Amino acid sequence: MDALLVFLLLLVPLLLWTSSTFVFYFKKCFYVAYMMILAAIAIPLSILKSGGRDIENMRVIRALVRHVKYFLGLRFDVSGLEHLQTEGPYVIISNHQSSLDVLGPVTDPPTDPFQPPGLMEVLPDRCTMVAKKELVYAGTVGIVCWLGGIVFINRKKTRDAKSVMADAAKTMLDDQIRLWVFPEGTRNQRGDLLPFKKGAFHLAVQAQAPIIPIVFSSYSNFYLRKEKQFNSGTITLKILPKIETKGMTSDNVADLSDKSYDLMRSVFLDISGSAPVTQSNGPSLHH
Repeated sequence: MDALLVFLLLLVPLLLWTSSTFVFYFKKCFYVAYMMILAAIAIPLSILKSGGRDIENMRVIRALVRHVKYFLGLRFDVSGLEHLQTEGPYVIISNHQSSLDVLGPVTDPPTDPFQPPGLMEVLPDRCTMVAKKELVYAGTVGIVCWLGGIVFINRKKTRDAKSVMADAAKTMLDDQIRLWVFPEGTRNQRGDLLPFKKGAFHLAVQAQAPIIPIVFSSYSNFYLRKEKQFNSGTITLKILPKIETKGMTSDNVADLSDKSYDLMRSVFLDISGSAPVTQSNGPSLHH
């Protein structure tokens, strides 16, 4: 048994040094397992802090998760933080590439004004996310997401999703909270943005709350799922000026969605170093 343990202790570093495929699976497994462990720690802390489901538990989650990026060799280069200094409720929209996205909203708060911006806090206070309903069944991660006040929607039932969004708009105003939504509706690593679904924009218009777009650069320079590559890298995260929705009605939702899509896609291609191709915010075939 001792010999086997010694063999494994020697083999793992060797494979991490020589095999990019092994690094890919090792980092993926580590990320999932470690997040499960952190969630298990966050559950009792959240219950002790708030007594149950409460958006204030996002502070606990943020504090526990913010160091994970270092283990994965990732750095966030953030600009536009001043745009999050907006009073009252608002809707954040961002592109969605993988579960690594959750590390962006929980980067470290600044302790030195001259630190690199990637170490600064991004997720605002009293802000939670909108996520697919299936996430609630993801073991300890699902439980802590529920405790953090995350809004779960059933993407397969449009009527249910609209009802949840309408309730979320009321909650935003009543409780003065912010919501983070991924308008593409699913993970996307195709090197461009998918057409936006309209839920986030109906939400913002119903609440008459501004929209703050946030764009993550492409992960393709360090994370390639099909090629089984997961290297160290820097993610550029750009926070854009708010888009006002006061006075808008449901008739303005389509134009609001198109405007947001065009703006975010232009920024995505710019910060990712991608060449633009013709694409519009048309009907999406992705669910």
